[in-house]
Amino acid sequence: MSTASRPVRWLIPAFLLVAWLAVGGAFGPYAGKLGEVATNDQASFLPQSAESTQVIDAQKAFSRQETVPAIVVWTSEKDGGRLDPGQREAATAALAGLKGEPGVTGEVSPALPSKDGQALEGVVQLRSDLGDGLPDALAAVQEAADRVPGTQAQLAGPAASQADLSDAFAGIDGLLLGVALAAVLVILLLVYRSVLLPLIIIIGAVFALAVACAVVYVLADHDVVRVDGQVQGILSILVIGAATDYALLLTARFREELGRHADRFTAMRAALRESAGPITASAATVALGLLALLISDLTNNRALGPVGAIGIVCSVLSALTFLPAVLVLLGRTAYWPAKPKEGDAASGSTGIWSKVAALVDRSPRKVWAVTLIGLLACAAFMPTLNSRGVPLKEIFVNDAPSVAAQHALSKHFPGGSGNPAVVIANADRADQVVGAAKGVNGVAGVSVVTESGRPGQGTPLVVDGRVRVDATLKAASDSDAAKDTVARLRDAVHAVPGADALVGGYTAQQYDTQKTAEHDRGIIVPVVLVIILVILIGLLRSLLMPLLLVATVALNFLATLGIASLVFQHVFGFTGTDSSVPLYGFVFLVALGVDYNIFLMSRVREESLLHGPREGVRRGLTTTGGVITSAGVVLAATFAALSVIPLAFLVQIAFIVAFGVLLDTLVVRSLLVPALVRDIGRVAWWPGALSRRSDEPAEARSPLP
Repeated sequence: MSTASRPVRWLIPAFLLVAWLAVGGAFGPYAGKLGEVATNDQASFLPQSAESTQVIDAQKAFSRQETVPAIVVWTSEKDGGRLDPGQREAATAALAGLKGEPGVTGEVSPALPSKDGQALEGVVQLRSDLGDGLPDALAAVQEAADRVPGTQAQLAGPAASQADLSDAFAGIDGLLLGVALAAVLVILLLVYRSVLLPLIIIIGAVFALAVACAVVYVLADHDVVRVDGQVQGILSILVIGAATDYALLLTARFREELGRHADRFTAMRAALRESAGPITASAATVALGLLALLISDLTNNRALGPVGAIGIVCSVLSALTFLPAVLVLLGRTAYWPAKPKEGDAASGSTGIWSKVAALVDRSPRKVWAVTLIGLLACAAFMPTLNSRGVPLKEIFVNDAPSVAAQHALSKHFPGGSGNPAVVIANADRADQVVGAAKGVNGVAGVSVVTESGRPGQGTPLVVDGRVRVDATLKAASDSDAAKDTVARLRDAVHAVPGADALVGGYTAQQYDTQKTAEHDRGIIVPVVLVIILVILIGLLRSLLMPLLLVATVALNFLATLGIASLVFQHVFGFTGTDSSVPLYGFVFLVALGVDYNIFLMSRVREESLLHGPREGVRRGLTTTGGVITSAGVVLAATFAALSVIPLAFLVQIAFIVAFGVLLDTLVVRSLLVPALVRDIGRVAWWPGALSRRSDEPAEARSPLP
């Protein structure tokens, strides 16, 4: 290169660095603003075709405005004490005094006693559009309820749960991001024993997150996508983990090339030439796998699809532009104090990984047989995973106030008290619908909504020829028993001729969510597998190898679910798993698991072209062992950070992805896959050109076409 042109080649990395600094400064605040356009109203995520969604729309005609109930339950300050009529009158007066309070509609029930006389219950309907004003409205209800002498007042129901949910997500931006970045920093410092490099990688990940949040904020603000706290948290973790993984692969290859080339620009060109393909293919598997969620009928699943894909695109963009620019500008200084020198051994990871590779090369059949048996044993427990949903008392990992209140309510009243199943039917068939509902096993009571607003007192309220019937369930509204009752209730009222009855309410929404999630899994899982298979075929130029890799990551997923079932039941004490968890776990584990196999097998193919299939496996595993394991540990740590948010859904996702990634990295990618490829031999690359190559050294063979 001429002397005159040497300064010019510094302009591109310098320009990229300045551009990213400007982007980071401009878009950085959006990482903290995403919560402004997020919603935690789970009912809004149901498909429009769901029966419970149709009931939500029909209910609006029976109320001046859409409401969300807050259930007040009073118990005696004395354990097991009975409440007297004076306390009941005081409770009724307290509720009546709430009329006109900000956020409270005119629909306030009287205080009703429990059969055992030890509790009172009242329902206050709050506006559903309160947003940030919900805590103030609940505080006013709590203050009024506390005026009843000799009682302890607690708030339960959807309004209280929604407030606790908002509290759980409060500070999600700072807390979650801080924990994830701290975990990544510690791991990178231990892996690289470098001061600058971990900071460079983290800055690149933060820039990627800033751009992703800005794009998602604009889309959510224009109602293109729906974002809730769960999607928001997963976006942060996904971007940090993916950006770090891609950065680890590139920085490891750049360090290796610096040992071969004196010129940093030549080394970076070589590193990008060999790394860009696997990184891009890996990002494509995750992004397209996430976009497959657009097929889902659940709005929050469809939201995670494009939101997650945007995060992945931003991650790979940062890894292939910002990171190379900084590495070229710093050169060997980026790895200080352990600067690589020209002529250093470029064999990559040695030590333990050379021993693992030797074991796989020496006894491949024994290695893959033992690991396969172990994984199948773990997968055998997968059918025991209950994915029908998480009971309300387990939604929050800690003791949320609404959970304690719900427990007190269920102790003294029918489990579904204050949160009934809602039946909308034709008015001329009201009596038949009420009769059919009363005959359903699991229904504690049935009443028609009247013009007076008091159940069973007055003329039924008829709107557009339709009436509303409330069915109180015996089981807790969030329980499996209640969902089964809703299914029976639907069968019963649907059978009433000419009633055109629809059954909705909280329990029906949970039931519809569960059924929709089951339907989604049956469609999305094969679509994701086909997407990944096509990408692998294009990258590896083989058919048998991609099938092998997809089968191994699918087995890893099943084994992870088997272990998760045992851990959730016997360690965490969960009686159920969120219905969306298996699908989320599948998309993340299969797509991300293929990532590590792409990193490994692309290097194995590269080495096999030079040294033959057998030696290619040994060299590929040796050189990539350290960096891929580090990437897996980083990704597991970032997803584990989700557990700082005290919600069962995120804790379950955190465990499944973190454990599954470690299992994939340490067992499937390190032992099972290389052992199978080594044992199968060159046939594993069928029908590609490598399947016709022998294990002769490169100089003894003609070059591949």
